[in-house]
Amino acid sequence: MSRLFGTDGVRGLANKVLTAPLALRLGAAAARVLTGTAAAGSSRRPTAVIGRDPRVSGEMLSSALAAGMASQGIDVLDVGVLPTPAVAFLTDDYGADMGVVISASHNPMPDNGIKFFSSGGRKLDDAVEDEIESMMLELQNERDESGPTGAAIGRVIDESGDALERYLFHLQEAVPTPLDGIRVVVDCANGAASQAAPMAYEAAGADVVAIHNTPNAFNINDNCGSTHIDVVRQAVLDHHADLGLAHDGDADRCLAVDSEGNVVDGDQILAILAVAMKEAGELRKNTLVATVMSNLGLALAMEEQGITLRRAKVGDRYVLADLNAHDLSLGGEQSGHVVIPAHATTGDGTLTGLSLMARMAKTGKTLRELAAVMTVLPQTLINVPVEDKERIHSSSVVADAVAAAEAELGDDGRVLLRPSGTEQVYRVMVEAVTSAEAKRVAGKLAAVVVAEG
Repeated sequence: MSRLFGTDGVRGLANKVLTAPLALRLGAAAARVLTGTAAAGSSRRPTAVIGRDPRVSGEMLSSALAAGMASQGIDVLDVGVLPTPAVAFLTDDYGADMGVVISASHNPMPDNGIKFFSSGGRKLDDAVEDEIESMMLELQNERDESGPTGAAIGRVIDESGDALERYLFHLQEAVPTPLDGIRVVVDCANGAASQAAPMAYEAAGADVVAIHNTPNAFNINDNCGSTHIDVVRQAVLDHHADLGLAHDGDADRCLAVDSEGNVVDGDQILAILAVAMKEAGELRKNTLVATVMSNLGLALAMEEQGITLRRAKVGDRYVLADLNAHDLSLGGEQSGHVVIPAHATTGDGTLTGLSLMARMAKTGKTLRELAAVMTVLPQTLINVPVEDKERIHSSSVVADAVAAAEAELGDDGRVLLRPSGTEQVYRVMVEAVTSAEAKRVAGKLAAVVVAEG
């Protein structure tokens, strides 16, 4: 049996892979594992927070998950449509025993996903996810009558109004800098931040132009948001804005665009915030956590600023693990996941947007001026289909080709080969001083991988 949990929760095509019966069992199993509650209940009534993005299947899956948790004697606080980081925050703020969010992030509308948080709003490690999967099998072998009855059955309570207010107040406290005079276009991806993000930016004093903020259950991520950055680029120019911000469907990501329409990616945002936090004495150990896919330009910029760069595996959960393991205060990914542990237990795109604009307000500099702290080196990524990823990993021919490419590029470039965690491909990434050089070297390496794969 293949593992149910992937790199970020349970994902799949809604009502085919990710079905209501599966969600029902998953909710019940997670309730038992994460609250430590037996089927008959306990002397203390545990609670769970549940939220979702606006895609149509979220209503079905949310109901099934809530039913599964309530069947185990758990009171469920339904916070409605809110960003994933809001659900993580509210899990802690309500003092809940667990949290769950139904979202497939930047994926298209037919897909969906289920992500759990433990108490405190923290993502689960692999061992806990495996325990939930084992509990699902155990529940299948129990009789249906094994659950609590009467007053011991959990309640499902609507907390949507209070939850949004709590989250907005949290953001205001986290970034209190007034943003008066800053005009921002925010692309909400017709997703979970369609209400929360514009409200948060307006509350901080920004002049907000919101686009793709009318979700209808079917249009999430549809030619909009952080995966379609050209839309917000044009909107910034049309509205003569100081910057643009683009979120994904569940708003744990944020990419930016300066006033001239130039994209400011996650690496550049990290560079800007790292410098700001160092100046404020808030960058613990003068260290930033990025990933192996982060641009070499980020490493060079941080070295110049006297900031140490650590590289984690790709995935915000690995960035989080490194931050927690070393007691650090800033990390993230090129894709726009930015984690600020002082204010969030996971990537929060709205918090990132507020922090970026606060830096603009405090320095009086444009986003383009701030982003100039880092020079992005041209990067070429080729995904090579292979039959056996392990054979490529252990190939001496591939290893020799990589060593030769690294020697050829020297300190002015970088080579990274790694297997995809979700596809039968090997990723070949090369950075160099020029785009032509990056493409040439990457092409040579990809040909070697093809021959070996």
